[in-house]
Amino acid sequence: MNFINDIKLRYKSGNIVEKLIYINFAIFLFTLFVSVFKDLYRGQMNWVLEWFSLEDSFSSLLTKPWTIITYGFLHADFLHVLLNLITLYFIGNLFITYFTQKQLLNFYLLGTFSGGLLYIISHNYFPLFDGKSSILVGASAGISAIFIGITTYIPNYQLKLRFIGFVKLWNLAAIWIGLDILALSGTNAGGHFAHLGGALFGFLYVNQVFDKKIKIWGKIASLFKSKKHLRTVYKSGKKSNLNKSTSLTQQQIDGILDKISKSGYDTLSKAEKDFLFKQGRK
Repeated sequence: MNFINDIKLRYKSGNIVEKLIYINFAIFLFTLFVSVFKDLYRGQMNWVLEWFSLEDSFSSLLTKPWTIITYGFLHADFLHVLLNLITLYFIGNLFITYFTQKQLLNFYLLGTFSGGLLYIISHNYFPLFDGKSSILVGASAGISAIFIGITTYIPNYQLKLRFIGFVKLWNLAAIWIGLDILALSGTNAGGHFAHLGGALFGFLYVNQVFDKKIKIWGKIASLFKSKKHLRTVYKSGKKSNLNKSTSLTQQQIDGILDKISKSGYDTLSKAEKDFLFKQGRK
């Protein structure tokens, strides 16, 4: 009983990422438990998968509309759930550093919905799927929405990977998307369409709601605004040089602080660390 109470306590005190991990793993264990009894009684199909996985037809979606969300909490096997939940843990905790926990849940659910929708559309449009039927399970579409969403927001953020070093987030996202695109002609093409559907939602949502492009173009446009004409007066050369030097130093400090905020203090070069230390002692 202490073990169960400990899990309950961890669930209540955990953030939304940890709660989603607990929910997904609990549902996986329950599905596995049902599967064992199904095999004992020689059942045709696990009723959990039958009622809550997403099928590849619009007619099935009309009779079981909840499946376009519930499939995102089911997994095929232990390796499937393990890889998804490890990814969710690292990417999800990075996401809630910049967004709210409620927004992460929205990304997960709406990414799951978008992925499921693209999965059904692809099965009913591309000749690749003619004569084939399948069901969709897995949290990958929701995780893709979270991953691509945070990458769109902070593309140059750097993660430190063991044996590799620092890698920018957009590089990892490009590999993530590239692998899905390359696998579209494989045996699990429908699943990869779902991943791309979730990723597309994450990208479009951040671009539209947070106006990333508008902010960038606004900065560019400000460079071309007309400036007021100022009267030219004589200035001392020494004072002018001093102002330029001070301005340049401040720009260097701002650049280093911006680098720290994006990728951490460890990414600074020795020269940058020495420069920052010297300025701090003045």
